[in-house]
Amino acid sequence: MTERRPVEPAWGPLIRLLRWDKPAGRLILMLPALWAIFLAAQGTPPLPLTGVIILGTLATSAGGCVVNDLWDRNIDPLVERTKNRPLAARSLSIKVGIVTALVAFLCAWGLSLYLTPLSFWLCVAAVPVIVLYPLAKRVFPLPQLVLSIAWGFAVLISWSAVTGSLERPAWLLWGATVLWTMGFDTVYAIPDRDFDRQVGVNSSALFFGRRTPLAIGAFFAGTVILLAALGLNLGLSLPFWLALAAAALLWAQQYRQLSRRQPPPQTYGRIFGQNVTVGFVLLGGMILGQLI
Repeated sequence: MTERRPVEPAWGPLIRLLRWDKPAGRLILMLPALWAIFLAAQGTPPLPLTGVIILGTLATSAGGCVVNDLWDRNIDPLVERTKNRPLAARSLSIKVGIVTALVAFLCAWGLSLYLTPLSFWLCVAAVPVIVLYPLAKRVFPLPQLVLSIAWGFAVLISWSAVTGSLERPAWLLWGATVLWTMGFDTVYAIPDRDFDRQVGVNSSALFFGRRTPLAIGAFFAGTVILLAALGLNLGLSLPFWLALAAAALLWAQQYRQLSRRQPPPQTYGRIFGQNVTVGFVLLGGMILGQLI
């Protein structure tokens, strides 16, 4: 007797379209925004503003995921990891995808009205970068850089939402976020290299080739350097430096794992998940480093 697969609820494809079934990807975008708001507010940001930032990152990342799937609906069926996405599998229509993306971006726009004028216009500037990222995979050899810049807007928006301006620490944190994102998203791209090559899209994992582990190590090392400069600039105390040391050790370990001749396939997903954890460790260090 064949085993029956559980029937997916009617709202299941929509949840998967928004990637709400994979919280790691949502959290890893939220983290730089939280870093920025707690650092800019010296550890105690206003609770309503924190809520707006959290909801804004959820809405923006959801909209970005839907836009990505709309662009890639004819490519995703050819890639093992993405072939079951709702638009690729045709379990949702293009019309539903467009409406869902518009609703997500409208929610983000409504939340942005709560922010300072500078933050609002940074939100506006971020939208073309988010929308055009999937196109970058087709025409630009380092599309992860475009994604990293989009990620960096979370820092600039959140910081300016507290201070109304962008001081040197904001740009140090922005640079660290861009490099960190380049690192973990290049790891994420490694298992897809053969598929990406077949369908003709670019990725940093293809661009760096056999030097990919070295590039990832350099991105993580640059992240440590910029975060250290940030800690010195803000005069953060011991908890921050302990958190940064833990992050540096983990990133060094990840580099060693990736440098092996043939890392186990599960290595890449595990490293991505570890970066979510280390992001929260750094957040805790940033908060305590200002309050203690």
